[in-house]
Amino acid sequence: MALELLVLRGLGLGDLLTAVPALRALRQAHPEHRITLATPAYLGPLLPLTGAVDEQIDVSGPGPVPFERPDLAVNLHGRGPQSIEALRRTEPGRLISYETGPPWQDGVHEVRRWCDLLRWYGIPADPQDLTLGVSDRTGPAIVHPGAAYPARRWPPERFAKVAALLDDDVVVTGSAEEAGLARRVAELAGLPADRVLAGRTDLAELIELVSRARLVVCGDTGVGHLATAFCVPSVVLFGPVSPAQWGPPPGWRHVALWAGSRGDPHGDQPDPGLLKIEVSEVVDAAMEVTS
Repeated sequence: MALELLVLRGLGLGDLLTAVPALRALRQAHPEHRITLATPAYLGPLLPLTGAVDEQIDVSGPGPVPFERPDLAVNLHGRGPQSIEALRRTEPGRLISYETGPPWQDGVHEVRRWCDLLRWYGIPADPQDLTLGVSDRTGPAIVHPGAAYPARRWPPERFAKVAALLDDDVVVTGSAEEAGLARRVAELAGLPADRVLAGRTDLAELIELVSRARLVVCGDTGVGHLATAFCVPSVVLFGPVSPAQWGPPPGWRHVALWAGSRGDPHGDQPDPGLLKIEVSEVVDAAMEVTS
């Protein structure tokens, strides 16, 4: 019977992508274990690309986790206490987590945070191990105006100006809930209706689209992390949260724009710092990363 390793990461797309190096480190350190990831069901298409997950159970948030007696449970969800208690209730043979192990540190980049946790327990982990593939850049430029909270949404009028200045090969992406926002951006940019893909792509199709893209322009959201994963040139706009915590790695054709001020990432209005980013800055950065 295979040994069982349970990992909790009951969060969204970007959160899962920032945990890929830690998941791969667990795979490398425990090749004899079957790794089960507790994460939202819709993220399933991404898991085979990590090469680190054998099974998935549908968990959103810090639990509960419907699993019994894993040999090892790893908390990649947060600092606790809810996530810690959820994993303790599975009665693991051993638990790896912040607070029960090393203390939680504020201000750490999300990728490094989970690698640091594993290193504390003696498991080598490389924060640079983020890549899921390399785009051949034969696909369109992607403008993704949505984000989970209004505080992280640059105005659609500005996204439209960027889209209009890129070239004709641009699509506007988003969730079904963001379809109206995407249509507004496309209309203001003078793009035809068929360039609006918001609400028309599931996660597998979005992954395929980004994996071929020549450019991604977006806010602080999961699509920016997909661009990083597929080495797609990207311009990511940050407002209330510093890119030092959630931004793309420095170097290979990724630009994170940030005005330097912090705010509430869950706010119901665009962050004042985000509004300081001008259209010209975004266009110049897009030309830089694609040249």
